[in-house]
Amino acid sequence: MRLLPTFRGLLVLTALAFAGEAAAMRCGTRVITTGDYDFQVRERCGEPYWIASYGELLVSGAGGPVERRAERVHDEWYYNFGPNRLVHRLTFRDGRLLRIDTLGYGSHSIGGDCGDIALLRGAAPGEVVLRCGAPESRTARYRDILIRDGLGNEVIRPVRHEEWVYRFPGSRFARLAIFIDGRLERVERVPL
Repeated sequence: MRLLPTFRGLLVLTALAFAGEAAAMRCGTRVITTGDYDFQVRERCGEPYWIASYGELLVSGAGGPVERRAERVHDEWYYNFGPNRLVHRLTFRDGRLLRIDTLGYGSHSIGGDCGDIALLRGAAPGEVVLRCGAPESRTARYRDILIRDGLGNEVIRPVRHEEWVYRFPGSRFARLAIFIDGRLERVERVPL
């Protein structure tokens, strides 16, 4: 009966060893993992087809005699590996790979399939660019959310409001894609 607790202990140790493994992605014969620098990812995977960037301000000692502020920069890189593979979104924080997400299937070319399904609520900007191409025009506004922990620390996080315009040949209307914090909120038809 002594083997049963030992076997359980081995299972727990094995599970703990695998729980700490970082997410990884293959680019050809090379592998990237969370924690890699952005220049390492670019070297191994090439240029992404779309990059979205935003920042936030970290404040420590708010309301005290010494207040420190530091900017934290977030980047999202999108990679299209073709129609038989999933699109990957890589999230960086201050130049280090933080997260790897998979989205829907890729495409043969960027901007070749901008039907209504490409503009579904909740789509990420990179997904819209993959299907519709880069917008004809793009505007962005920000408002801040202030998060305090009660200990003199704050995070000032901007909420991004972006409006992208897509015009299509022969149409009397443009599509206005409205993104809130990196997600497609709605699409409006606007007369030209």
